[in-house]
Amino acid sequence: MSEADDFDVVVVGAGSAGCALAGRLSEDPSLRVLLLEAGGSDDVLEVHVPAGLYKVWRTRLDWNYTTEQQPALDGRRLFWPRGKLLGGSSSINAMIYIRGAAADYDEWAELTGDKSWSYEHVLPLFRRMEDNIRGADRYHGVGGPLRVEDLRSPHPWTRAIVQSAVAAGYPRNDDFNGAAQEGVGQYQVTQRRGRRWSSADAYLHPAMGRPNLTVLTGALATRVLVENGRATGVEYRRGGRVHTAHAAREVVLSGGAINSPQLLMLSGIGPADHLREVGVDVVHDLSGVGGGLQDHPLVPMVWNVRSGKSLRLAESPVNLAKWKAAGRGPLTSNLAEAGLFTKSSPEQPEPDLQFHFLPVKFWKQAEIDPDVEAFSTLVVLVRVHSRGSVRLRSADPTWAPAIDAGYLTDERDLEALVTGVEKAREIASVGPITSVLADEWSPGPSVQGRDALRASVRDTLESLYHPVSSCRMGTDEQAVVDSELRVRGIEGLRVADASVMPTLVRGNTNAPTIMIAERAADLILGRTVDPALAAAD
Repeated sequence: MSEADDFDVVVVGAGSAGCALAGRLSEDPSLRVLLLEAGGSDDVLEVHVPAGLYKVWRTRLDWNYTTEQQPALDGRRLFWPRGKLLGGSSSINAMIYIRGAAADYDEWAELTGDKSWSYEHVLPLFRRMEDNIRGADRYHGVGGPLRVEDLRSPHPWTRAIVQSAVAAGYPRNDDFNGAAQEGVGQYQVTQRRGRRWSSADAYLHPAMGRPNLTVLTGALATRVLVENGRATGVEYRRGGRVHTAHAAREVVLSGGAINSPQLLMLSGIGPADHLREVGVDVVHDLSGVGGGLQDHPLVPMVWNVRSGKSLRLAESPVNLAKWKAAGRGPLTSNLAEAGLFTKSSPEQPEPDLQFHFLPVKFWKQAEIDPDVEAFSTLVVLVRVHSRGSVRLRSADPTWAPAIDAGYLTDERDLEALVTGVEKAREIASVGPITSVLADEWSPGPSVQGRDALRASVRDTLESLYHPVSSCRMGTDEQAVVDSELRVRGIEGLRVADASVMPTLVRGNTNAPTIMIAERAADLILGRTVDPALAAAD
């Protein structure tokens, strides 16, 4: 092995968190940083064209996971796209910039016993990472690596649905990441001049020229090396050979909520009985690894339209030329252009429902292209009570793990989603959107009453692709990492990605995942952030 195989920090996974972490760590010229990515380059047109996001699903750029059969969904298996390229899922997602509610982070602080995860303390990290087109204020920053913009060419139906939600009694909210989350409005997106702006764009590509940063693509991590209770490096496969990278200081797993627990278990770190069942030697019995999995479930609703054009034919030569020349037109759409946060009942302390409004037909997780002009509303549960798990199928690292999402195993989730469908129907029946919408295609006008809606929810429920908590932070026996992201019982090993979230945030998970990487960089570099900075202009 060459001496280039010796590093200070080895980061596994160049996704939303890994790109941010490697970029930040390599700002310290004294640190030798290695970033391993199983996938390849993000230099793909469909990655950069916002409206083309689903075109890369189920391709070589996607881990292309499928859940186990879900008993509450009549045995259906659900497709889970996960980015397998530089930028990870930030290179294939819908680019929605949402942090979640302030209460989410205050709950994290309570569950971890560490006030540095409270909203007051993480807000400076969000501001630091942000370059918001609207400028800096109490809640937002400028000059950071992650560009956040308003949609440049929103569809006219998007304005109509926002106005209809206001007519239905929901407050207008032009900033879901500001003083309050509740209400309806258009999303901000991680784009720059109408192009996707992934974590790789934001953090990694600007750092690629640094001599202390090595980035290897096509490198599948197979095992964390542990000696005398300390992580000393990573074994990985690349180019048909097995390689070893030594880490003098730390190994950090940033593979996400599926791959990070998988790699821990492949390394012998996890529930001992399960590891023995699949033929993995137990290095450290850590029962919480892979447990507590959470995801945001959604129910797709579709209406046929009276007239007008949806985004169905957005990828025309004219629109592609407009996007290439000016970064404008339908191809700049992230599909889910507007949203609503609200409560399923007045007893909820914070919103537990999120609605995505799409000026296009979105059905069967975009397995087939839209066939008619239509409008979709995705009813999403963002306060989830059900839990699932990630487990190994085999000791072979090339085997996909077994993903049990645990959808609707808690009846409260089903009831909230049924209420969400009822609310979506109310919005569709008032205001300017009524001149756009024709008949309800799904669930359909014959599906009336909560019993029928319960059955429909079970038949049509899909994933919003926000898995978290499979290596969660905490102080209890099932916690995998402590509040500083250190794996319990193993020195020199951290996890920094969505898997460490103690609970799901109320909203999309990409921005919180990048924030976790910012926090991890501070912890590794020994930096502190003054919460008073959150109040600075």
